[in-house]
Amino acid sequence: MKVRLPSPLDSYTGGRRTVDLRGEDLGAVMDALDARFPGVKFRIVDERGRLRRHINLFVNTELVTDLARRLSPSDEIMIVAALSGG
Repeated sequence: MKVRLPSPLDSYTGGRRTVDLRGEDLGAVMDALDARFPGVKFRIVDERGRLRRHINLFVNTELVTDLARRLSPSDEIMIVAALSGG
């Protein structure tokens, strides 16, 4: 499936914004992403296995917070890093 990555992860992905990965659920895709780009998962998922506050995951157009969310090979995942400031 296609995984779209935000620019804040460029230092981990070498500037790649789209990668093709496999996984039965979002957690497995995060593991596959980390296997390909070591250290990137920690920027998305905290030490308790939950999404970080500033990260949103979309499967197709649906906002998803559960890493156990099952996936199909045709799904597209978009990782969005929220911006903040004043």
